[in-house]
Amino acid sequence: MTPVLTALTLALATLSPAAVPPPDVVHHWAAAVPDGYWTPERMAKALPIGLLEVVQKLATGLGPERRRQAAPARVRQRGPVSSARWQSGGLVGRATGRVFLTMDGVDFVCSAGSVRSANRDVVVTAGHCVKDGTGAWARNWVFVPGYDGGARPLGTFSARRMFVAGPWSRAADDSYDVGMVALNAQLGRHVNDAAGALEIGFGVKRGQQTHGFGYPADPPYDGERLMYCAGTARPDPHSQTHDQGLRCDLTAGASGGPWLTGFDAATGRGTVTSVSSFKYSDDNSMMYGPYFGSAAKQVFDMAEKA
Repeated sequence: MTPVLTALTLALATLSPAAVPPPDVVHHWAAAVPDGYWTPERMAKALPIGLLEVVQKLATGLGPERRRQAAPARVRQRGPVSSARWQSGGLVGRATGRVFLTMDGVDFVCSAGSVRSANRDVVVTAGHCVKDGTGAWARNWVFVPGYDGGARPLGTFSARRMFVAGPWSRAADDSYDVGMVALNAQLGRHVNDAAGALEIGFGVKRGQQTHGFGYPADPPYDGERLMYCAGTARPDPHSQTHDQGLRCDLTAGASGGPWLTGFDAATGRGTVTSVSSFKYSDDNSMMYGPYFGSAAKQVFDMAEKA
């Protein structure tokens, strides 16, 4: 009887790995950024990534189109201003930074946040700030934590390896518009050590009070200062995504900026549960960000092991 049980146990052990699907994550090794590429002049000329990138696909051909991060400047803002400059410092002021990248030969800007990770190297941003949906990966990707008016007080960190969710890479699915980047150390310092690290959470309860941060660069903003907005996260009213929305008039350039729940303004600490992703063309007052569930966790798990 014992040999039979042993054989059955071995058979089940052989089959068990196949029962666990591999992570649905796509990754890319980043090439080195040429020395001196990101001069102050080049940084100043970089475009907010949402300015030229308009999401073309519509849900069943009905409803408003989704625009990458902001409607163009000619669209009038609705209602009262829902953002302000963040001047209280704290962890979020150091760990949030500006991203500079090249996509299809054009220099762009985004936002990102340093998050606590095993390798001390991970920043979280939007998927479209890392990979152009089904298209090319970004090049010359650098993160400047604590960026303020052109100053780089905490250094400039270049990308080592980039990660996005499979549905974003295959179909530019906005519900999965999240990217994680493992950065190279600068002068022996990891980004988590140099800038600090925000906590990151997955599967957090929806509908919470949320603070969104970033560097909007489309008018009326210029991308030089860290801005924020705050409110209660709400479901996508058009049901085109699984995202949550936040009343927020930040514009293009804030893409990838972290959304924090449980935020303490006195310390600048909170838990990252989403990032700024897109706006609908008929409502410039609401920003949407992907819900950090199991797919986002898979991306993070791979990034912190890179």
